[in-house]
Amino acid sequence: MKSRAPLLLDATHTSHTRAQTGIQRVCRSLFAELERAPGAHAVCFDPHLDDWRSLAAGELAELRDRSGARSGASRGARWTLSQKISGHARRLAGRRTPLPPAGGLVCPELFSARVGAQLPGLLAHVDGPCVAIFHDAIGLKLPELTPPSTVARLPGYLRELLAFDGVAAVSAESAASLRDYWHWLGIANPPPVQTMPHGVDDLPVVAASGPAGARVLCVGTIEGRKNHLALLDAAEALWRDGVRFELELIGMPRPETAAPAIARIEGLQRAGRPLTHHGSVSDARLHAAYARCAFTVYPSLMEGFGLPVIESLRHGKPCVCSGEGALGESARGGGCVALTSSDAAGIARAMRRLLQDPAELSRLAAAAAARRFRPWSECASDLVEWMNTLPRRR
Repeated sequence: MKSRAPLLLDATHTSHTRAQTGIQRVCRSLFAELERAPGAHAVCFDPHLDDWRSLAAGELAELRDRSGARSGASRGARWTLSQKISGHARRLAGRRTPLPPAGGLVCPELFSARVGAQLPGLLAHVDGPCVAIFHDAIGLKLPELTPPSTVARLPGYLRELLAFDGVAAVSAESAASLRDYWHWLGIANPPPVQTMPHGVDDLPVVAASGPAGARVLCVGTIEGRKNHLALLDAAEALWRDGVRFELELIGMPRPETAAPAIARIEGLQRAGRPLTHHGSVSDARLHAAYARCAFTVYPSLMEGFGLPVIESLRHGKPCVCSGEGALGESARGGGCVALTSSDAAGIARAMRRLLQDPAELSRLAAAAAARRFRPWSECASDLVEWMNTLPRRR
């Protein structure tokens, strides 16, 4: 940034969760790069202090932990008893530590309504440009497959983004969704929206523990819009036809919409199908799963970005995914079977093709391995460069 003062990065949620879902991975990876250059200082809104503050040592360690080795079973934020007591005590005693001078602000999370209500104070503290990372508006497009709390939150959140000097959208699809929503609201002078796709963690690929064989991998939170039911129906149709393969699922269930898929998984397992499901896993286990699979399937109906597609390709593993929207943006570079329909029949056809045609699988694997993906260092650099062009809007 032009100012020597560091950037502030709001990590209110990520510094209080062990989850490694998409937004947490983005927040941790982006902070790791911004912390190096131009320098970033992580902050959170403490609901017990009722104020913004710098992260404590333990919270900072949580934010810096990108390994996923301590991943928990919940994506929710957890405040320890000592953090609650400390916040209350400092608030009652009037002991509030001012934030350091800030040359800019980055908000990479989908912040809560309570945090959103406190943003004006944080924005006023910052001398330089303030930007938010925008992930998606899927809750407004697929409300029936989205947790009700997310659907209810989105309209307010999309309005609160108007307070920023700029918004970095993770895909062209997401950027268009945000612009269209603001246009529908009749906003005459919205902040600029810049498309800035995610990076990929620069981690060594773990060698497979055994031959890949006919193992198919699916990585993603178990929830309605991720479309696991269609994948499971496709797999069962292939198994009934005598096609031999193992299906491995990795992803935490999201309680609000996961029940049908979890019931189907358990039913197939009771029937003796070669199906395994792991919840949250460490990055080492995740990379090992990519290494031993033949290809991946990401059956999601709609994404803001679709990080598992890029991660699969980075490992040289073809991916079956939708050819529409943000997923289509990732698929177009090669290495993917881009579906025109993400129903069970379409997924089954694509899986059969890769399971029964080694030459096609090999061709797609070579195309996947040839892809180049931006590292997070380049993403952070591009974000800072763009921020330097943004005037303050107030």
